[in-house]
Amino acid sequence: MSDKEYLGKDLIDLHQGYSDERGIIQPLCDLNMKSASLIISKPNTWRANHYHKTDWHFIYVIKGSFEYYFKKTNSNEKVQKKVIKKGELLFTGPIVDHAMYYTEETEIIVLSKNPRDQKTYEEDTVRIDFMNDQNRF
Repeated sequence: MSDKEYLGKDLIDLHQGYSDERGIIQPLCDLNMKSASLIISKPNTWRANHYHKTDWHFIYVIKGSFEYYFKKTNSNEKVQKKVIKKGELLFTGPIVDHAMYYTEETEIIVLSKNPRDQKTYEEDTVRIDFMNDQNRF
């Protein structure tokens, strides 16, 4: 699947893993990417509240869960919410307002198209405040 084929999707069906007597290998992303990050979030905290001009990212939940709020940037569409749980893979494409609220300690792996050095990240990221404790649902 190319990165364009993921656009418009959010939760991604994981490909069949490989299993033998040694354990399991679960493929997450087979696209060209520039960054892999481990993020650990504390309970009752927000992350993101931004959109990316060109970047996309996959988020795989290792432990915990989070509320994912999203809508197409600069649209009048209603904000949508999904609860993303351990073992699920989420895709966020460019030009998608998104925010995550962590209800419990959560560990995620983030696989991104663009490098995550501060300069590149800041040039591509537009911070917004579309979700907060007052409008959380």
